[in-house]
Amino acid sequence: MPQHDKLSNVFVILNEVKNLMIPNITTDQLFELLSAIPDPEIPVINIIELGILREVKWDGETCTVVITPTYSGCPAMKVIEDDIRIKLKEIGIENVKVDLVYTPAWTTDWISDEAKEKLRAYGIAPPEHSSVDKGLLTGKVRHLKCPQCGSENVSMISQFGSTACKALYRCNDCREPFDYFKCI
Repeated sequence: MPQHDKLSNVFVILNEVKNLMIPNITTDQLFELLSAIPDPEIPVINIIELGILREVKWDGETCTVVITPTYSGCPAMKVIEDDIRIKLKEIGIENVKVDLVYTPAWTTDWISDEAKEKLRAYGIAPPEHSSVDKGLLTGKVRHLKCPQCGSENVSMISQFGSTACKALYRCNDCREPFDYFKCI
């Protein structure tokens, strides 16, 4: 057998082995799988609904997952990165690369409408306006609805709530405190 034929056979065998190593799963299926990962700070919404899962792709034998943090110092990102690795390992994907991408910067505009309703039902007032409205960051009065009773008679207690991405409000009618997810 000529040398080039032997080499061709080796490459065919290597490609077959390589194909066996990569699970037969599409990126759509990977997105579906990763939708089971909740945000660690707001467990009623997942990382897709929050808009931080940007891309999933195969780079050879490696599954690359691209995520964008809500804030550059968001402490939840390490937990999310670990959860991604664990979830993919559960289905046999060993080679996982998680890329944190800061550009374009995450914005509350990326939160799905369904997630905003989940936030409201959970007791967090969702961002009501586009991220172009930076009024809260400068202390401008917001016109929000209490997620508990729907009243617009609310007062801001602090520009920072349970996490840096939320502000703390109180309803003046039902007297319940609540977080407001800031528009950023």
